[in-house]
Amino acid sequence: MNNLLNDSFELTRGEASRDGDVEMGAQVPMNSADLGLEGFFKQVQDIEKQIEKLSTLSKKLQTANEEAKAVTKASNMKGIKQRMQKDIDEVGKIARLAKSKLEELDRDNLSNRQKPGCGKGSSVDRSRTATTIALKKKLKERMSEFQTLRETIQQEYREVVERRVFTVTGNRPDEEMIDRLIETGDSEQIFQKAIQEQGRGQVMDTLAEIQERHDTVRELERKLLELQQIFLDMAVLVEAQGDMLDNIESQVSNAVDHVQSGTVALQKAKKLQKNSRKWMCIAIIILLLIVVIIVVAVIKPWSKNK
Repeated sequence: MNNLLNDSFELTRGEASRDGDVEMGAQVPMNSADLGLEGFFKQVQDIEKQIEKLSTLSKKLQTANEEAKAVTKASNMKGIKQRMQKDIDEVGKIARLAKSKLEELDRDNLSNRQKPGCGKGSSVDRSRTATTIALKKKLKERMSEFQTLRETIQQEYREVVERRVFTVTGNRPDEEMIDRLIETGDSEQIFQKAIQEQGRGQVMDTLAEIQERHDTVRELERKLLELQQIFLDMAVLVEAQGDMLDNIESQVSNAVDHVQSGTVALQKAKKLQKNSRKWMCIAIIILLLIVVIIVVAVIKPWSKNK
């Protein structure tokens, strides 16, 4: 992201004078304070930090989910659930904070357009807009990771339940049985025969672990679904603002083309004007020579000398 900032604002500094010509001849201020960039840089860095925290939490949750797959005791499963719930709650807080900061950045971008040389379509405005969109895309990508995690948890939960049933009963459960276990978490009836054959004590640990896993998955799924709205909001904002940036870029490109065409035409006109003056001077000299010759021919000063 730091590279993104550097690239964006190299463009701003390099194109400032050109955009001044495009925008009604306005002079672009060349220091960061006048361009409104100092506060912008700080806001961007703050948002980057929040997004980086989301990346760290995403990795922690993925690691915890891998750990949960190997757990066979309800107490261990409960401990993992508590850790994951805490991390997901933290994800929600950070994601909402990052989203609110991005919304504030949008408002500041609009306000900054009132400054001389920073109007809509200027290099400063395009760089601010492009950087803001890039941050929104980053947040959207991070939030999509949590939606992917939710789908992974669901799929792996199904696989774990199937293995537990097979381990206890020795039979592969059909899809209907797995669906019922996932839906209710009540596995005692399914394991009734195993309880009779192996004894209640030996099977109860597995029953408790399945029930705890069921509760864990349900709770995590609920919390992760709450994050989906932030992902959807980011997706809409990225698409809408991306179209706006494309439109601005197109307008600026057309304006630059018109300016360049006008410059070429002006250069041609100056060249033609210069050539016209040159030929006019030659014509005047020739005309003067003709006049001198005529005057000399009429006066014939050599005849008087005779």
